Amino acid sequence: MNLDELNDAAEAVFVHQLGGIFEQSPWIVREAAKKRPFASRDDLFQAMAAIVASAGAERQEALIQAHPRLGTAKQMTEQSGEEQKTAGLHDLPKGEAEQLKTLNQQYEARFDIPFIMAVRGKSKPAIVAALKERLMHARADEFNRALAEILKIARFRLDDVLEVTKQ
Repeated sequence: MNLDELNDAAEAVFVHQLGGIFEQSPWIVREAAKKRPFASRDDLFQAMAAIVASAGAERQEALIQAHPRLGTAKQMTEQSGEEQKTAGLHDLPKGEAEQLKTLNQQYEARFDIPFIMAVRGKSKPAIVAALKERLMHARADEFNRALAEILKIARFRLDDVLEVTKQ
C-alpha cells in the first residue's frame, strides 16, 4: 500500500496496515491516523515519533514492555520473529542462547525493562557487545535508548510496509 492510499483509507484500514509498526501498540498508529493527510513517508514517521515522545512515561513504559526479549523462544509478532531470525538470534547454539538469556536477565534486573535494539543489519557478536556495554548505563539513559531503538525499528517496518516507489 502506498501513502496516498493510506491517506485516503478508512481509519480501520490505516490502523490494520500500520498497526504492526510499533510492537503490539496500535494506539500510536490510531493517533497518527487523526493527523492525516501526510505529505511524505517522513511526515508520517515524524507524526508517530511525536506521539511516542508525548505519550507520557507510563505509556512509553508499556510500549517498551511490549517488545519481545532478544533470542527468546517465546511467541512474538511476525515482524519481530523475522528481524531476530535475520540477525541470527533464532535457534542459537546452547552456549550462545544461555549467554544471551543471562545478559537479558541481568539487563532486566538492573533496568526493569527488556533490552531493545534494532537488530536489522546487526551481527550476533555486535548485539551481545551492545548488551554488555549498555548494562553500564543509568536507567534513564536506557529508557530513552529503548525508545530510540523502538523508533529505529518502527522506521524499518514503515519502510517495509509502504511502497518504495512512492513517498
